[in-house]
Amino acid sequence: MAVIKALKNRRAIRNYESREVEREKIGQLLDAATWAPNDGMREPWSFYVIQGEAKARYEKLATDYLKERFPTKPHLVEGSLKVVKNTPVSIVVTADIVPDDEGASQDNEYAVCCAIHSMWLAAKELNLGFVWRTRGVGLVRDERLYEFIGSPEHKKVIGTVFLGYPEGEALKKMKMPSRTPFEEKTVWL
Repeated sequence: MAVIKALKNRRAIRNYESREVEREKIGQLLDAATWAPNDGMREPWSFYVIQGEAKARYEKLATDYLKERFPTKPHLVEGSLKVVKNTPVSIVVTADIVPDDEGASQDNEYAVCCAIHSMWLAAKELNLGFVWRTRGVGLVRDERLYEFIGSPEHKKVIGTVFLGYPEGEALKKMKMPSRTPFEEKTVWL
């Protein structure tokens, strides 16, 4: 089955060619995200596409955050910033928070995770590399990211995705990851 093969071949791509990603392809990824399952058909996602001048501002934000968080680890900071500097497109993805309904808010977060994963699988079909970041350069826990995207009310950042055309040499060096067999993680009741 093609879906199972796609799931097993999905990789986190962090090295990209310098060429821009066509707006049409970005739109296809965003469209794929909107078909994710979601409770009550709330469609709880919002997307903030970062390109051009905004990319330079995001890079500064990420640099400041990482230098504050890891002041004694300059190599970690530089390695983490590489993906930000070399990525043609970044997209901050948020989930709607439902005031006074923690359960619905959590369901929305789960739906947005599915939306991001749908984008990831679609990226492979479009010959794009993709990585979903939360900690570090994903900036999900930094209030400055909320300010950067316009401080939307009742939104929670679920992650920042980075995408572009994969750099060929880096792809050749990637290894097939292994997974713990499902039997070791399954209890049949």
